[in-house]
Formats: sequence, C-alpha cells, structure tokens
Amino acid sequence: MPVSRFGVSLDEELLKALDEYVKENNFANRSQAIRFLVEKNLVEKKWKCDNLVAGAITLVYNHSKKEIRNRIQDIEAENTDIILSSQIFHLSVENCLQIVAVKGPSFKLTELADLLIGVKGIQHGKLNMSKVE
Repeated sequence: MPVSRFGVSLDEELLKALDEYVKENNFANRSQAIRFLVEKNLVEKKWKCDNLVAGAITLVYNHSKKEIRNRIQDIEAENTDIILSSQIFHLSVENCLQIVAVKGPSFKLTELADLLIGVKGIQHGKLNMSKVE
C-alpha cells in the first residue's frame, strides 16, 4: 500500500505526550504511533456501529471447579453462531487459560464476553476485537 506524507502541527504538551506514548509502546517512530491510534479509532468506531468484527475472549479460571467449566460450556453452546473455536491451555495444576475465537456483530461479541467474564469464579477475562475486512 502506498504511503502518503503530510504535516501535523501539535502544541508542545501534546507532542511530549505523543513522544512518551511512542516510548511506552515501543513504536519505531511517531508515524507508527499515529497510524496505530488512527486504526484503533476506526476499529472502535466499527464496534459502536455494530459492524462485523472478529476477536478473542480470554478467560483465566480454576478448571478443577466443574461448575465454572459447565457454565462456560452452556454459554458456548448457546452461541455457536458467533464462536469459531475455543481452546484451553493449562497454566498450572489448578488454573487454565481459555481462548474463545469469535466473529460477528460487535454487540453480540460484547454480550457474549460479558456473559463469560461474568461467570462466578472467573479470575480474569478480556475481549479483544479487530475489524474484519
């Protein structure tokens, strides 16, 4: 894809903030950071418009507690239209990481993530979404 160059004017405080953002996120330069921020904004805009997105829901929980796993399975069975795949990784004797790959309207993915993350006993959960082209 060809790259277009343009000038940007920022006040000193905003420029310092951008430079700090570049350092904190290990971007190669300001352009890379600005591209990332614009792309992130476009993705978030698509989420709000309920366009088609893909993503991953990550969950960490104690897999020895069968009621947690059973509830997750029930929720997954009710949402096969947006779940692409689900995989479990054992982190320790007790804890596991589950990644649920999803694709669909952003509002449906958000609702599913809220259901899964809200299961009693989930230690950590997060939804990451990206635009589908």
